[in-house]
Formats: sequence, structure tokens, C-alpha cells
Amino acid sequence: MAKYEQDVKDLLRLIGGKENIHAVSHCMTRMRFVLADQKKADAKAIEKLPSVKGTFTQAGQYQVIIGNDVSTFYNEFTAYAGIEGVSKEAAKQAAKTNQNVIQRIMSNLGEIFAPIIPALICGGLILGFRNVIGEINFFDGGTKSLADISQFWAGLYQFLWLIGEAVFHLLPVGIVWSITKKMGTTQMLGIVLGLTLVSPQLLNGFSVATTAAEDIPVWDFGFAQVQMIGYQGQVIAAIMAGFVLVYLEKFFRKHCPAVVSMIVVPFCSLVPAVIIAHTVVGPIGWQIGTVIGDLVYTGLTSAFRLVFAAVFGFLYAPIVMTGLHHMTNAIDSQLVSLYESTNLWPMIALSNIAQGSAVLAMILLQKKNERAQQINVPACISCYLGVTEPALFGVNLKYVFPLVCGMIGSAVSAVVATAFGVSAVSIGVGGLPGILSIVPEYWGIFLICMAIAIAVPFVLTYLVGSRKLSKADILGETEETEAAEEISGSSESEAPVQEAQQASGAGSLRAILTGKVLPIEEVPDDVFSQKVMGDGIGFEPEGNTVYAPADAQVTVVMEDSKHACGLALDNGMELLIHVGIDTVDMGGDGFQLFVHAGDKVNCGDPLISFDPEKIAAAGHPKTTVFLVTDEGNAKNIRFQSGMSAEAGKTDVVYFE
Repeated sequence: MAKYEQDVKDLLRLIGGKENIHAVSHCMTRMRFVLADQKKADAKAIEKLPSVKGTFTQAGQYQVIIGNDVSTFYNEFTAYAGIEGVSKEAAKQAAKTNQNVIQRIMSNLGEIFAPIIPALICGGLILGFRNVIGEINFFDGGTKSLADISQFWAGLYQFLWLIGEAVFHLLPVGIVWSITKKMGTTQMLGIVLGLTLVSPQLLNGFSVATTAAEDIPVWDFGFAQVQMIGYQGQVIAAIMAGFVLVYLEKFFRKHCPAVVSMIVVPFCSLVPAVIIAHTVVGPIGWQIGTVIGDLVYTGLTSAFRLVFAAVFGFLYAPIVMTGLHHMTNAIDSQLVSLYESTNLWPMIALSNIAQGSAVLAMILLQKKNERAQQINVPACISCYLGVTEPALFGVNLKYVFPLVCGMIGSAVSAVVATAFGVSAVSIGVGGLPGILSIVPEYWGIFLICMAIAIAVPFVLTYLVGSRKLSKADILGETEETEAAEEISGSSESEAPVQEAQQASGAGSLRAILTGKVLPIEEVPDDVFSQKVMGDGIGFEPEGNTVYAPADAQVTVVMEDSKHACGLALDNGMELLIHVGIDTVDMGGDGFQLFVHAGDKVNCGDPLISFDPEKIAAAGHPKTTVFLVTDEGNAKNIRFQSGMSAEAGKTDVVYFE
């Protein structure tokens, strides 16, 4: 008879039957289901099953908490149900079917841009600084910039463009590379395709709007001509081209004999992808841009300009995300040429400020999340200096609601600016410094518009974020807090207790990691922090190796993801060590196991090593959990936290 036979049968029935299960996998403690209809799952009845410790839904997955013995339960469940289990990544992809179209698009965009965010942040700060020293005329009665009057600043202004151009003009290279990386195809082919989109042989994409049609160079094939246009700074064309390459490579890799695949697959994937990118994807992208440009010009000159201002202010940030906002430069330039001013640029500057203000609210909301602040703070600065891509892709798009709150603030301020006829004498200076490009007589009303663009997104984002953000989003990798001090007491007050316990011969467990010890309540995962699996502590690691806290036997390990293991002591106490939060999604990348189930280990033996940078790059906290999942014969178990510990030396758990 199977160990969990009755619970397995009951769970299958209560979860809606086999036909309600799209996919099932498991991690160290939980069964992860992708259900056709989550409403069919009877959560209350499931949680009453003897082997179930709780349920919850996250990222489209219905998760049933089992505990250390989840692998046995999983094997019995899949065998009884007649369902073939899938990998965690496959389950993650299947879970996206439970998301609506917008959620799936946002999720995919976030995964594509995540590896590019550091470069966008750096480039945004550099371009903002270049605007200040080279585009704003502080001197000689407002006719010269700092770069105009100083050779040093002029040289620095030119030099910094080397980095700015690499980040934003060559952005398609990074996008196509990221798509191939995400989709598991050949990344070098993606880089080559991206380079063909920004080749110096082509007319620079930023110059297309101001170049006469007859002056655009072409490839002449006799029977047809193809315009030699580059796609510098373009997002839509790069994304479309990247997916063309990915699906071509997957098709040919599937149908090509292995003996010739090294030759056939790259050639048959890359060449058609380049052709399609320049003959289909590119022209479609430019046509979309032309339509948007015409709509902008018509809106600015119509009787419905206030309605247009609201729509333009609301949609400008998403337009920036497509790369099509560069088309507005041509319209702005034309308006300045014809009328010596433009009322389009003030709305653009206000949109910059609004998105930056949404990030400012996120900074306040996530003040204890150090990892988030590393992106939030520079992204906010960059936004306020007029470059929004780091904020859009690095923060606001990730959570969605800051993006929408910023769009609302941008729309409100744009309507006010347009109603009062605010106009600018030049373009190129956005964000807070954008006021220097405004016609002086409108400075007063523009300051009011700036206040609106700061206040509305900030308040909306803070109010929505206070309710919407999870504990993990808010806390991230927390520092020691006063709460920890209150719960655990200071290390000085604990010293006599520790000495007394050691003197009386009480048992103890050593620290599994070197780093800060947190109360379990501060671990950024509700299953652990609410003690569903048992009581324990968390570690913010300073090292990269997990060590055995006592002499024990290894009862279970995650052989595929390598991120967790279970231990059993001679007194019957069972322990769970879980490195990072949701790191099962990494599929073992960055982890190494030193033990296997059944091994005997001594206190201080290495169990798992991990790469903190890879965990951070994957978007997961590296907070490591140390739980007592079964007390066995131990009594009066006490956990020490609120201090720094040294792996294998500091006692962190005491028991009798």
C-alpha cells in the first residue's frame, strides 16, 4: 500500500479531477499545479487532508504544501492520476495560460528586458548628464551651454556619447540577444541579427524622419528595391525580428538531420531572418511610426486638442517602450521651424517626470528592499533627467501599476499644459531640467504642471502599491531591524543564556551560513514566514556555501534544482534548508550539490554552494531558510536571531 494512497485519491478529486490539470510539478515542499479552472479546487477541503499543510495561488500556479516528503507524494500522485509530471520551467510556461493576454505580454516583455536593465540604467544616467552639460544654455544670456564655453566639458560631452550610443542606438542588438537567450536558441545568431539592424552601412534610424524619400539609399535587385534603413533605438522591429529568428531556428533544428545541422541550421535560420527583418518587419515598424506621427500632428492642431493632450499624455510612456517616440522629434522640429515653438515637447517632459515620480513612490514603498533600490534609485534619477527607459523597463513595467499611475499623472498634467498653451522653444531637454526649454512666460504654469506630474503618480502609486505589493516585493533582502531586536533580544543579552544552555548540556544547531540571522517572520515568502512548514530562522548570506548544522543523515535533496535539502538527526528532529526564494525556477543554474539522499554528514560539512549574482540576476531574494519541520524527541526548541553568525561556529538553535 502506498504511503499517501488515500490523500492522493482525495486530492485528485478535490482539485477537480485529472481533466482539470494542465500540468503538475513539485519543488522542495510543494506540489505545483496548473489548473484549467482554479475555481474547481476546493481549498478548504484540500487543507483538511492529513498530509497537506496549506494551499495558495501564485503566478498562475495552484500550490499545495506537503513538506519534506513532497517527492514521494508527487510520485504517488502522478502514478495514480496517470499524469506525466513536467519540469518546473514547463509548469511555469503552462501557468501563463491562466493569465490574460495583457499579463502574458507584460510577463514576456519583462523577461526579455530584465537582462538589459543595468545597461539602460547606466545609459540613461549618462544621457541625462549630457543633456545638462551640453543642451541647456546657462551662459551668455541663455545662448551657450557648459560645453560651449569649456573645452573640457565639450570633450566630455562628446566622449560620453560613446556609451550613450552603444546603449540606446544599438539597443536592438541587446533585445534580439535577450530573446534568443530566453527562448533557448543560439545567442550568437541573435547578436549577428541585431548587428544587421544597426549596421553603419544603413541610414541611421534616427535620421529617417528628416531624410527625403529620394535620398534614402536602397539595395537594387533589379526586380525590386529595398530601402537601406537602420533600426537604431527601435524596439518593436527588434522584437519581431528576434522571434522570427527563434522560430526559424527551432523549425530547422527539429527537421534537420543531426549530421548536417551545424551547417544547415545557422544558415537557414539567420539568412531568412535578416531578409524578413529588412523587408517585412522594418517597413511595418516604420508604417506604425508614420501613423502615430500623423495622429500627433493632427491632434495638436485640432479643436479637440485637450482630448488629444489627455490621450497623448497617457500613451506617451508606452510609445517610448516601442521606440516609436523618436518620430515625435521630427514633428517637434517642424513645429519649432514653422512657429518658433512647440507645445508637444512640454507634454513629453511632463511624462518623463510622471514616470519618475511613480518610481519615487516605489523607492519609498521598497525602502527595506536593498535589491530593488539598486534599480529604483538610479532609474528615478535618470527619469527626472529626461531618460525614461530605465524606469519603464526596470521598474514600472515589471509591476505594471506604477506605469499606469505614471500615465494618469502624465495625462492630467498634459491637459493643464495644453489648456494654457504652454510651449517650448527647443527640444532635447526633458524631465525636471525641461523647464529651461519652456518659453519663459509659461514658466509659472509649467511649474504647476510639474507639481501635478510629481504628486498625482506618487500618491496613486503609493496607495495602490501599499495594497498590491507582496511582502517579498516590499522587504526583499532586509537588513536587521528593531523588530528583530525586540523578538530575539540583543546578542549581549543572549550571551548568558547561551552559556547557561551550553553548560547544562542542552543540544544546539550551528549556523548553516555566514551572514545575518533573521526571525522567520521576516523571510519574504508567506509559506515560510507564516510557519506553515514549521518554525525556524532565515539567513541573509555573506558567503556562498551552506554547511551541515549538526551530525545528521541527508533525507532528501532536489537533484534537478539543487537548491534545497532535508536532514534528520538521531533524536528524530527533521530539518529543511532552502536556499533563496522561488529559486526552484532556476533549474539548478548557479547551484552545486555536495550530498545525496542517504548520505551521512558531520557538523560543518558542505551541503550546497550557490552563486548569489545568478540568484539576483534571476530576480530572486537569496534569503536562505532553516526550518525545523519535525521536532522528533527534542523539546523546548529556541531560535536565536537578530545577530550575525559564522557558519559552523555560531549556535543559532537550542533544544533539550
